[in-house]
Amino acid sequence: MCGLPATSGANERGRLDQRRESGIPCTARRLLAEWERLIRRGQVVMVGPIRQELLSGVRDRGVFEKLRLKLRPFEDVPLTTQDFEEAALCYNRCQAGGVTGSAVDCLLCAVSIRLDLSIFTTDEDFGLFSRHLPIRLHVPRSDGATRRT
Repeated sequence: MCGLPATSGANERGRLDQRRESGIPCTARRLLAEWERLIRRGQVVMVGPIRQELLSGVRDRGVFEKLRLKLRPFEDVPLTTQDFEEAALCYNRCQAGGVTGSAVDCLLCAVSIRLDLSIFTTDEDFGLFSRHLPIRLHVPRSDGATRRT
């Protein structure tokens, strides 16, 4: 049994039950439940390069369109010259510490620093970045609760 957060609405329980039956691994169900909780609370923002990464590689046009429409309600955070300059500094700081990040990952770090936002990710590279940068990672706990580091 997966440690999903308690839900109150029948509709929500139905979605979680469907996930259990669909063969989605327990960890993925927990992440998805946490993601849904953050969306319901209005705590999710998007940057254009992440939208592009999410949509890139989706070969089936129908699946692409469904995902594109699901992402549409999330306005892109405007990127500034400061973000790109900070992204370069992030890259340089990480590189000096022996960690190499992509341009998009460093840009995401820069935006999160500017806006004081935590980053929700399963990419282990961000744990390495956090050793060199003042970023916070949003980490769902194994019991379904969450903590911010």
